[in-house]
Amino acid sequence: MAVITLVDRIDALLPQTQCGQCGHAGCRPYAEALAEGADPINRCPPGGDDGIGALAELLGRQAIPFDPAGPQPKPRALAVIREDSCIGCTLCIQACPADAIVGAAKQMHTVIADECTGCELCLAPCPVDCIDLIPVADPRDGERERVMARAAQARKRYDSRQARKARDAQDKAKRLAERAAVAAPSPAGRADAEPPAAASAADKNELIRKAMERAKQQAPVAATASADKMAVIRAAMERAAAMKAAQQEADKDAE
Repeated sequence: MAVITLVDRIDALLPQTQCGQCGHAGCRPYAEALAEGADPINRCPPGGDDGIGALAELLGRQAIPFDPAGPQPKPRALAVIREDSCIGCTLCIQACPADAIVGAAKQMHTVIADECTGCELCLAPCPVDCIDLIPVADPRDGERERVMARAAQARKRYDSRQARKARDAQDKAKRLAERAAVAAPSPAGRADAEPPAAASAADKNELIRKAMERAKQQAPVAATASADKMAVIRAAMERAAAMKAAQQEADKDAE
């Protein structure tokens, strides 16, 4: 029988946007900090005042308002990609914690509206600023029942994404290990060992080892950016700047 910990119970009350506004990398780390008594209960703007009340009741604390100096609750807004401006860099796809953005490299991307949590994490990485936030018009959108219903779906998508990333990492490590094993030299002393081939394999193995060391030293973001991708991004930004300058000039002429 699964044991439901205090962290689990706290996490179940959070909106699962994984937005980081609480100062943590996601809802679960914030739940862990709350369970330890290390953080106040008023650091989750997407949860709203009702979220503070739920946490206060669970933890036996006094409900407190949001810090005026920190992020404040606001109506939820959904990300929308201006597809004619999208350059297909995939950076927003990598940033989305709920896998709510679909697309491929150098191809147009789009947001699945029903899965977007409004976390806003896709905005900063976009090099051409082609993502807009459209407020949700439904006045009942912030009701606690709806927030929790969306949280349940967002948690499933987030957990699925994390599991996939873990599988991808394991598969990559397995492939590297298999390549290293193929390149490994034959054990010394074997009757069928071929010294020249063993020396060649040892050289290949050393190259693989050095390549893996270089990969570990590179920043994750740098590792994802290829020369072609950066060239496309630069070209798009130059076109955008030229279009803006042309529009400004046209506006001046119209005046």
